[in-house]
Amino acid sequence: MSIVTLPRTILRFQYQFIRVPLQLIEERVVARMDAEAPARLVYERSLGVLDATVGNALGDARLKRRGASLAKRSDELARAARLEAAANEEMRQANADLQASREDVVDEVQDARAEREQAVDEAKASAEKRKQAATQAAQKRAGDTKKEADDIAARLKKQAEAAKRADEQRINSAEKRVTAAADAKLDDATERRDAARAKRADADRLEELADVEKEKRQAERSANS
Repeated sequence: MSIVTLPRTILRFQYQFIRVPLQLIEERVVARMDAEAPARLVYERSLGVLDATVGNALGDARLKRRGASLAKRSDELARAARLEAAANEEMRQANADLQASREDVVDEVQDARAEREQAVDEAKASAEKRKQAATQAAQKRAGDTKKEADDIAARLKKQAEAAKRADEQRINSAEKRVTAAADAKLDDATERRDAARAKRADADRLEELADVEKEKRQAERSANS
């Protein structure tokens, strides 16, 4: 061993001595952490940078490669963790957006249903109003028709009563004319009967006078003989 390599050997031995507790921490604490835990990645990267720096200073290529490899691995895992976290955040945001979109769709569907139900209710109310209006119009027409029928019936009744009164008047007039004619005939017959009786009475008196005159002449003739 040359005098030049002696200090490096001592430093390497001292670093290995210092590295023991760090190795114990790594094996007993850090190794139990998740492979992508931020604390583990920071610790392993720091340890890798330290190994690479010391290996470069001591001319220990193996220690330098191991440290660089550990630091690179830690950086890549950290980067992967960041990318995964970003992806998870994007996925979370996408899920949130999807949920919001679903909620918006649900709200739109509910609004559409509410609008449809409102339109149906308004259509039913409008139809009910039209039905009531039609019923009222029909009732009014029926009332007008009934009134018109009542008016026609009243006019027909008045016309029938007027016709009946006219018939009664014609019948009464005819009865009066017939009665008057009968009375006139009766009066005429009575007058003719009375005249006939008077003539008969006159004839009877003349006959009696003739008989008296005859008896008188006979008596005179008997007296003269």
